[in-house]
Amino acid sequence: MEDPVTAPTPLDKRWLTEAVRLREEHAGPLEDQEANRRARQQGGDLAARIEARALWLAERDGMAEALRHWKQGARLALLALMIAAVLSGAGLGLAALGDGQRPVNVFWALGSLLGLNLLLLVGWALGFFFAGEQGAALGRVWLWLSERLARDAQAAQLAPALLVLLQRQRLNRWLLGLLVHGLWLLAMLAALGMLLALLATRRYGFVWETTLLAADPFITLTQALGALPSLLGFAVPDEAMIRASGASLPALDIARQAWASWLLGVVLVYGLLPRLALAALCLWRWRQGRERLTLDLSLPGYAQLREALMPRSERIGVQDAAPDSLPHFAAGQLESASTGALLVGLELDELRPWPPALPHGITNAGVLDSRESRNKLLEQLSRFPPARLAVACDPRRSPDRGSLALLAELARNAGATRIWLLQAEPGQAIDAARLGDWHEALDRLGLPHADTSPLTWLEHGHD
Repeated sequence: MEDPVTAPTPLDKRWLTEAVRLREEHAGPLEDQEANRRARQQGGDLAARIEARALWLAERDGMAEALRHWKQGARLALLALMIAAVLSGAGLGLAALGDGQRPVNVFWALGSLLGLNLLLLVGWALGFFFAGEQGAALGRVWLWLSERLARDAQAAQLAPALLVLLQRQRLNRWLLGLLVHGLWLLAMLAALGMLLALLATRRYGFVWETTLLAADPFITLTQALGALPSLLGFAVPDEAMIRASGASLPALDIARQAWASWLLGVVLVYGLLPRLALAALCLWRWRQGRERLTLDLSLPGYAQLREALMPRSERIGVQDAAPDSLPHFAAGQLESASTGALLVGLELDELRPWPPALPHGITNAGVLDSRESRNKLLEQLSRFPPARLAVACDPRRSPDRGSLALLAELARNAGATRIWLLQAEPGQAIDAARLGDWHEALDRLGLPHADTSPLTWLEHGHD
């Protein structure tokens, strides 16, 4: 059922499992007989079986496809946020330098470039250590955009399931931190790029101005801010340049270049590099924690599945070896048989004589006319699949989706399967159009069919 190209990742599997649990909590248990059967047949511990059950239900009910749509919407939402971050950063750089007609106040420019960034960075740090909800506002915007862009009704439980799954190991803080720092990193890259473009194509003069303060605090602050950037090769204006910039617009190109280099270095070291380091840290912690994500089997939604997915007989252990062949059905019960050939009827008319005279070695599985009989047979076939299976169908009935799904499930639990389209009883007729529907539906399923008896094939394996 899974396409290898779009096979779900381990995170997707746990995500869908949580989504199925939340859906069942809100809407009640799903019809899961076949899903439970497949999970038991796959084996593994309880967590693996719960996951297998949830994945099958998610594929059947369209939730897996909704997840793919949701992830596409999340990528589009992230792209929109990235574009907004780039435009915002470029706008910051342009607003900081202006059009070059007036001198640039270096500390006003620095405040406009780094002020909001550093303020929000401090807020993130406080939230990280004290509230644990850093980036929640931006995260809610991203989730809201993702849901709107997904446009899938089955995606309603996906966002809550993701939050529940991540909060269990506090991974939400690292994912949201990666989102926040990544977007700010893009914004500062765009701002730095805009500064470089403007400084390379326009002639700017730099000044600092004050009415109350003396020159010494500005000299000290400028040199302190430039200390770290100078280690990377960025220039720092000397004391004479700083004093001259406070008195008048410096005319020397060397002073302009020194201020421009100082401004670029300060933005890089105090604006871009902290965001880069924190984004890398969040990415590392996210990838590390993602590998340790597990299901909380103590939750009621999972605990109540234990009996259905881990039958008591399996937990105790196998006491007797499995028989070499499929047990024999008699009066609705399976008993021992020496061969792996099985004949079963599907919703046959009670007036039709059944079963026909069977050669030795062919097991009669009776007539499937109720949910209980279907589930019982499927349960037996999942444990002891026959080598050959023939299913007798009455072509006077319409080939509804339920019957076709059952035929496909029976065929998956047998080595080879044939469908026997029974001929009409004397005095009765079969509608040609309905018979054609049967042929078309069975051909679509890839199941061989005929209106002749398959007993020879069941007995000998050939016609």
